[in-house]
Amino acid sequence: MDLSNQIIFLAAIVLLGSILSSVITSRLGVPLLLVFLVIGMLLGPEGPGGLVFENITVAYLIGSAALAIILFDGGMRTPARNFRIGLKPALGLATLGVIVTSGLTGAFAVWWLGLSWLEGLLLGAIVGSTDAAAVFSLLRSRGLELKSRVGATLEIESGSNDPMAIFLTIVLIELLLLPEQQFGLVVLVEFIQQMGLGALLGVGGGFALLALINRVPMAAGLYPLFAMAGALAIFGLTGLVGGSGFLAVYLAGLLLGNRPLEASQNIKRFHDGIASLAQIGMFLMLGMIVAPSELPPVALDAGLVAAVLILIARPLAVWICLYPFRFPWREQVFISWVGLRGAVPIILALFPLLAGLELAGYFFHVVFFVVLISLLVQGWTVATSARWLGLELPPTTARVQRTELDIPGQQEMELVGYRLAETTPVVREAWSNFRLPGSARVVAHLRKGKLLETLELLDLHAGDHLYIMVTPADLHDLDRLFVPKDEVPERLTERSVFGEFALNGDAQLGAVGMAYGAPVPPERQGETLEVYLRRELQAEPVVGDAVDLGPMRLVIREMDGARITRVGLKLLKPS
Repeated sequence: MDLSNQIIFLAAIVLLGSILSSVITSRLGVPLLLVFLVIGMLLGPEGPGGLVFENITVAYLIGSAALAIILFDGGMRTPARNFRIGLKPALGLATLGVIVTSGLTGAFAVWWLGLSWLEGLLLGAIVGSTDAAAVFSLLRSRGLELKSRVGATLEIESGSNDPMAIFLTIVLIELLLLPEQQFGLVVLVEFIQQMGLGALLGVGGGFALLALINRVPMAAGLYPLFAMAGALAIFGLTGLVGGSGFLAVYLAGLLLGNRPLEASQNIKRFHDGIASLAQIGMFLMLGMIVAPSELPPVALDAGLVAAVLILIARPLAVWICLYPFRFPWREQVFISWVGLRGAVPIILALFPLLAGLELAGYFFHVVFFVVLISLLVQGWTVATSARWLGLELPPTTARVQRTELDIPGQQEMELVGYRLAETTPVVREAWSNFRLPGSARVVAHLRKGKLLETLELLDLHAGDHLYIMVTPADLHDLDRLFVPKDEVPERLTERSVFGEFALNGDAQLGAVGMAYGAPVPPERQGETLEVYLRRELQAEPVVGDAVDLGPMRLVIREMDGARITRVGLKLLKPS
């Protein structure tokens, strides 16, 4: 009895300490996942904790289940609108990009470490994919509001490239164990089995889970548990039949997150918390497995592998995969730099241990060291690099009040409450022509605690309260108007990013140029701002893209799907 109480108490203290330390270190810019890894190492056999955890099979089980939960949550939080601009480049990075990164890193390992080609390629495959847990955690903990083309590509890639890395790792281990097999046949069979079954069961299982949640009445508190159990069932079943459970659970999350879903906010809030718990537990466990004394002997080798991976293999893979999509060079640099390695490479490094390969222990510690370098160097500088490359947009913060409305036939409506402040964009900027998103309807407007008889949207004051009914898809645009931007640096204010004026996308370029003294060629005079921006921008346009024309800068401010509906105009200072 006392032992059980001691274990529960110590586990709770470790969890509390991990969370509290993450709050403190996040203010210093330290990657949270690095903190959990270090705490795990301190708890391990060579740290003050002295806890011995050597069961690789159990570690793989816990790590896989945790990663499945994280991918499911990441899928639910990837909006379908991101697919228009991020799906194709992300799929390129998740397939060809992983192969290029693994191949180049593996080739270096063969040359420097004296490994065979299969062993070198195996090491490259293990570290070849970016990590969903690391990327999701890093972007959200930093509160970065990136241009949607960049953010969408990173999130979709990190959630979908694990199956390719797992596929390559399994194939190479099979070839090392059974070298007489035909390479081409093994690759083809494994690829069809892993990806085909993963996609099929992920989509099919996602629709089945969606139907059950929407049609089976249950207590409100059971919906999140049912969703998590369903996701793990899809993951486990796909693995049992030889498919990629990670791909399946991510696709299932995408379906649930982008379809009308009963109790959707309860489900998403619960999975936010359980995904964070999964991250903490997974990284603590992985930190406990490693022997810190084994890291210094591999420091040089791992450091060089990390350097090749970060500075050569990943950038080249990004350039090859994004070249057809005409991503600006600044965005390519950022996507290259934020290709973080995290739990997935460490979990993949358990595969050779489970298979009993001769170099398995060496591989594990090299991979662990590479992950430490990636989290320390790349993770610590992600906010700085986004600022340096000019990819940030004005941030949004939490809404004051948010209530899910269970409306029959329309399950995805919410009532959102905002308390306006001096720093609220519509108040601070004194906008007189702002537009509400299409689904938004103002329900009530209160001033000094009294309900106004008429909706005074063109006369908003600090201290007012607005209550608006809206679909979740338009919450992001609504936040940009009504969420106070406290402690936002001047460079990220709406005026600094989008300019002093807001114009309709169908405004004529010639008229705008005449009004602001911008030279517009005669053949372009009749074009709308939308047509002009599309012609000038090489990539698919997104909010934040800008084109300079004489003394003015035209910045895409709002979009409705693929249409440019509002354009900011910023007057440039004479050089």
